[in-house]
Amino acid sequence: MLVQFPLWMGAAALLAGGMPARICKVIARWNMYGISGLLITGVTLAVLMIPRVLDQALLHPKMELAKLTALVLAGMALRLSWRPAGLILQFFFLGNMLPMMGVVGWLYTESPLRLCNAYLLDDQIQLGNWLIGLAAVIAIVWLSWITWRITYQETRQTSHREM
Repeated sequence: MLVQFPLWMGAAALLAGGMPARICKVIARWNMYGISGLLITGVTLAVLMIPRVLDQALLHPKMELAKLTALVLAGMALRLSWRPAGLILQFFFLGNMLPMMGVVGWLYTESPLRLCNAYLLDDQIQLGNWLIGLAAVIAIVWLSWITWRITYQETRQTSHREM
């Protein structure tokens, strides 16, 4: 989950960056303010965090293909939606996804039972700790970036007014 999801979504985001402008315009009409793409990404990640889905993907090649296809579409949707979404929708998206990621991590950590056959109990606890830590790191990085961006813009506007 911590390796495959980011790699597939990252590769898809890079792929989406090279899409022709004509296709991007068609998608932009459907993806007003990035809402549709963020919704697709959020639902995809929520479903794929369910342990039963991860187990099914390991057992059935068609499920694995569906999972990988969903990750690619989610990565492309995230890339095409992030900027149009603006800060408020980005905050709303992360404000929903990161706590969900933390809760899933907590469940993996605190459950005395194996939730997913793909992980041994020790691996499950380690995965849970990584999910919680990753959610915290993403939140800190995003908030730091926003703080820098706002501070930079204010500094830039102040310097332009003084000229």
